Amino acid sequence: MNLPYIGTREAYDDACMLLSRFGETAGLEASDRAEAARARGNHIHFCHWRQIERLLVIMTIDQSIGTIH
Repeated sequence: MNLPYIGTREAYDDACMLLSRFGETAGLEASDRAEAARARGNHIHFCHWRQIERLLVIMTIDQSIGTIH
């Protein structure tokens, strides 16, 4: 699995906010926000929400990913 790029603290904070508000459907909310940004022609917000969608997948699984030290 490719790990998502997290460019800012805001991206992590947005992911946490969606998880607290929407629970298991946080990924769907991020996807909806990405599609809305695309429809408005805002490619920066589209990419932001797509990365958050990928981050949420990792945040919601109960397994470690990558190297464990």
